[in-house]
Amino acid sequence: MIRLVLAEDQAMVRGALAALLRLETDLEVVAEAGDGEAAWRAVNEHRPDLLVTDIEMPALTGLDLALKVQESGLATRVVILTTFARAGYLRRALDAGVRGYLLKDAPSAQLAQALRQVQAGGRAIDPQLAVAAWGEDDPLTERERQVLRLAGEGVKSAEIAERLHLSQGTVRNYLSEAIGKLGAANRIEAYRTARAKGWL
Repeated sequence: MIRLVLAEDQAMVRGALAALLRLETDLEVVAEAGDGEAAWRAVNEHRPDLLVTDIEMPALTGLDLALKVQESGLATRVVILTTFARAGYLRRALDAGVRGYLLKDAPSAQLAQALRQVQAGGRAIDPQLAVAAWGEDDPLTERERQVLRLAGEGVKSAEIAERLHLSQGTVRNYLSEAIGKLGAANRIEAYRTARAKGWL
């Protein structure tokens, strides 16, 4: 039996996914979570074989969860199930140790088969997305990404500096670098570009 934790912030989608997965005789949904923190607690409590998670969720994203699983050394394998067909997300997911990256519009039988494949030690990546992922490199450093994410959320430079323990001048430099690398006119345009490509 393959034991899994299902993390999805939309209750109706989570319920439908859980019901579909429970139809499979070799899959057992041991816990469901509506946000990243609850998912992390469930993973620690149940030690599932698989964590099936959306990317964008409150508290911790699916990518944050994948990193926590990777850093903790847990045997749990992570599968991302998302609507975001963004190559940048896939590249970051693979860097975080994710073993599967699937789109929600795939047939349910394909999901079950992909979960079995990951449990058996393989990978399950949406093929079209896999090709796109190697087409364009993410030019941002991790620090530029952090600063740009906060700026795009409307946080002022002084507060960004305080949150990230940087000087305001350093924050301005990171923003300027990110804007330049993305060929954007300002921080908001840079944020939107980076979001659209899945780099944030």
